[in-house]
Amino acid sequence: MLKNFLLSLTLLFAFHLNGFCQDTISFKDKHISYQGRILFTNDAATLMWPGTSFTVNFTGTGISGIFKDQDTSNYYNIIIDKDSIRTVQFDTVKKVVSLAEGLPYRKHSLQVFKRTEWDKGKTWFYGFVENEHTRLLKADTLPRRKIEFFGNSITCGYAIYDSAKDYPYGYYENNYDTYAAITARHFNAQYHCTAKSGIGIMVSWFPLIMPEMYDRLDPTDSSSKWDFSKYTPDLVVINLFQNDSWIVKMPDNEQFKKRFGTKPPDESQIVEAYKNFVHTIRSTYPKAQIICMLGNMDITKKGSPWPGYVRKAVDDLHDKKIFTYFAPYKDTYGHPKVKEQIAMAKGLIMFIDEHIKW
Repeated sequence: MLKNFLLSLTLLFAFHLNGFCQDTISFKDKHISYQGRILFTNDAATLMWPGTSFTVNFTGTGISGIFKDQDTSNYYNIIIDKDSIRTVQFDTVKKVVSLAEGLPYRKHSLQVFKRTEWDKGKTWFYGFVENEHTRLLKADTLPRRKIEFFGNSITCGYAIYDSAKDYPYGYYENNYDTYAAITARHFNAQYHCTAKSGIGIMVSWFPLIMPEMYDRLDPTDSSSKWDFSKYTPDLVVINLFQNDSWIVKMPDNEQFKKRFGTKPPDESQIVEAYKNFVHTIRSTYPKAQIICMLGNMDITKKGSPWPGYVRKAVDDLHDKKIFTYFAPYKDTYGHPKVKEQIAMAKGLIMFIDEHIKW
């Protein structure tokens, strides 16, 4: 009997060390504010899309949360007081994780920001651990302005830190440092990033195109639909077609065969596909201003026909609230790195200042 008592005491102590015997603050608590398409269940908030985040204000010297990750390829920024940033990974086992510690005892803000995209797996956030030294405070009011980006790897931040090989690994990716997130922060706007590396409007490097993904809550589930009434952007930026521009010239590609058979699309079909997608976004957000953007990879290289396709599609829509903006060709290897993302952000910000009315 004594042996069983000691075993129970040992297990109780182990659970206490892991935080589960402490009081927890639910992920549904009103003091926590979220941004992005996040799936809420009875058990957890599920983060999937790049750039999804949650923020909390608290008084204390530190704060911990309870997390579980589907994979170990996901990376997150932990942003303290809007300026101090460190990177974390969460375990595939549900655990209490210290997010901040050793801070001066006063009011602080903490943001958990998903750097990686949804092919790196889901992350479940169950809530914060409450202790005598930490007290949650009223959440800040979310910014009035709202922006949504529909994009590919450029918008995700693919290989933003890999200057040598353009590898797809999660630790090379950071949506926080992309032109999209930088632009949203510049305008103090709420930020939604509906993006996936390799995706196109007509064809992708995998069996899913943006017209099939744009309305999903869980991007891996075709039956999981996003409720567009939950977020109505003032400005939508569409930065797509880079992947289409490559694959339409690759008749041996599996996705080319699936989408086009043996004959590549001609100019009129390309224009029509783009026009149809923009029309879909316009129908979804009737009052939004829309920028049809092309990134700074070879799609905007001198002689590329793709800016012309986008202009033609936009002209055909006869909508004064739809604009085109093409980032200057960067003329370097691979995906845009941090400095090139900053350059894109500066160009887009200038364009928004000149053309968009908030």
